[in-house]
Amino acid sequence: MSLYKTLQQRDMIKDVSDELLATSLLDKEKTTFYCGFDPTGQSLTVGHLVQIVRMKLLQSYGHHPIVLIGGATGLIGDPKQTSERKLLTLEESLENASKIEKQLKHFLGENATYVNNYDWVKKIDMIGFLRDYGKQFSINYMLAKDTVSKRLETGISYTEFSYMLIQAIDFLHLYDHHQCKIQFGGSDQWGNITTGLELIRKTHQDAQALGLSSPLLLKSDGTKFGKSESGTLWLDEILTSAYELYQYFLNASDSDVLNYLNMLTLLSNEDINSIMETHQLAPHERHAQRTLAKEVVSMVHGEKGLLKAEKVTFALFSGSFDDLLEEDFLVLKQVLDVTNVTHIIEALIALGLASSKREAREFISNQAISMNGVKLTDPDYQFTSKDAFYNSVIVLRRGKKKYGLIVLN
Repeated sequence: MSLYKTLQQRDMIKDVSDELLATSLLDKEKTTFYCGFDPTGQSLTVGHLVQIVRMKLLQSYGHHPIVLIGGATGLIGDPKQTSERKLLTLEESLENASKIEKQLKHFLGENATYVNNYDWVKKIDMIGFLRDYGKQFSINYMLAKDTVSKRLETGISYTEFSYMLIQAIDFLHLYDHHQCKIQFGGSDQWGNITTGLELIRKTHQDAQALGLSSPLLLKSDGTKFGKSESGTLWLDEILTSAYELYQYFLNASDSDVLNYLNMLTLLSNEDINSIMETHQLAPHERHAQRTLAKEVVSMVHGEKGLLKAEKVTFALFSGSFDDLLEEDFLVLKQVLDVTNVTHIIEALIALGLASSKREAREFISNQAISMNGVKLTDPDYQFTSKDAFYNSVIVLRRGKKKYGLIVLN
């Protein structure tokens, strides 16, 4: 199947500037393309995987990726729908850019070109910016862009208003210096992408440049993807553990899982269809969700991260922690409530496993409380290092699913 049709079937294309050119560049040529990532934080999020997967798919078909880190655009701020972004300092932007580039190299390897738009934007003086680029666009053209028009009532600074021009300069620069013919991003970037196409068209006769956008990844109920109960899902394991990422996708709804398999994995269309057929025969076994969780976690954190996530998942499901390594308990510390209280009654209250001393005693007398998989019946029990894994961690469990950790000093 052609690459363009593959992308369409996987719902990876929302907008296309020229469909005939798209089929030519994607299916008949080996083309250089780029996608940009602004360093607004120290890590990319799971939401960025949509573009990363698409880059890897194009790369697998022989196209050459350029990863653009927005050291300059990150200083300006892409307009949000509601309010102005907090401006980063130059040091923050460049530090974040370095960390994000390292993350992207994990996915795309050395067979990609990595650039930072700060390297060329910093050389543009104000007069040159206004004459060479600002003169190319009317105010009416810029006001018509969705990202700008949605902010007119609440107000938008000239700084964020100018963001689309900086991104347009990026596309022109890469077109001139790297023979880059394709830019893509999320559908919220379409106005910026088309501004780049317009700048190339105005400065080059018979230019061949293409813009593509993908739908934003939303849940089936229309809410934003990528948030867990504890907050944003990051690609940095220090910020979001492999276990948390695994659990998020393991618990995906049946109505979302096909979309996630299409947009967040490198499985073939045929494999995804087969997975969904198997899943539909026994939805309660969550075959599609388990496959999705494995694919995403192994892509982001490697086989070692996946193994760790599966071990911790099994331990919490079974209540048996004997096979966990010391590093696995570090994962539990990230995802469970922790206390250093050593008396059983007080510990249960501190961990939220009981709301009062009376309730704690009831749970103990009903044999609803276990320590490291062993039932506790003594309401005066005092925990010591002899009870702990690696002399420091004790796992308390109430019922089948409620856990907390005692970490001894």
